[in-house]
Amino acid sequence: MSAIDDLPPLRDVIATHGLSARKSLGQNFLLDLNLTAKIARQAGDLSGSDVLEIGPGPGGLTRGLLSEGARKVLAIEKDARCLPALAEIADRYPGQLQVIEGDALDIDPLEHLTPPIRVAANLPYNVGTELLVRWLTPPTWPPFWQSLTLMFQREVAERIVAQPGSKAYGRLAVLAQWRSDARIVLSLPPEAFTPPPKVSSAVVHLTALTAPRFDADAAVLSRVVAAAFNQRRKMLRAALKGTAPDIEDRLLAAGIKPTDRAEQVPLEGFCALAREVAKG
Repeated sequence: MSAIDDLPPLRDVIATHGLSARKSLGQNFLLDLNLTAKIARQAGDLSGSDVLEIGPGPGGLTRGLLSEGARKVLAIEKDARCLPALAEIADRYPGQLQVIEGDALDIDPLEHLTPPIRVAANLPYNVGTELLVRWLTPPTWPPFWQSLTLMFQREVAERIVAQPGSKAYGRLAVLAQWRSDARIVLSLPPEAFTPPPKVSSAVVHLTALTAPRFDADAAVLSRVVAAAFNQRRKMLRAALKGTAPDIEDRLLAAGIKPTDRAEQVPLEGFCALAREVAKG
């Protein structure tokens, strides 16, 4: 018996279905169901929410989300080997778990979920950052989600919550803190996973703001910060020279010194620069 439901322990599930983790899919499985339930609790009160989960694998976090009272879980899984294990969970929670085989980058969750929606996932390492950026930069705001509770490599988690002037401060920090409150809520050592990754992991909880902290166009801001931090050792007038022909004037108009480097510019400064660049 497992600690959170009457389904088999995850080690037995993995053995029964031959679910060895595949490096090519960025898989590292969490087998401690008490830990997956703890991660699910970081997402908040799930009783009135649908939950989107990416890369459920054998279903450890899925079971945590359902045992914590999620109204519905939509689990998107690319690895067909995991589908029989997930089907067993769906049988245990009738009508509460929908599993879609496919790539999360190609699937619109709004076709399957009803707001309010929360996202909770032990994201595959190879698509985690891309998914986060997509969720943070939709053309309209507020987004489809109320909160994101996501597991990343510890280094990535620290980049999301980093402050100006730190080595970790960059594109992810700007985009995350522009439209959400972000904080690290849980740290996990490598040995919590099977197979153990080479680095520690952390869970980040992001709560969507009703409106961005500062006015800016999402596409322009993304382009500006990507260029600025792609050459972070250069002065901004050099790093951003391809963004606008008169970039030095636009930096000054935004209140930024052209000789500054990207890590010196606070969120408000990048938003002001994005507004200047958007003027054409």
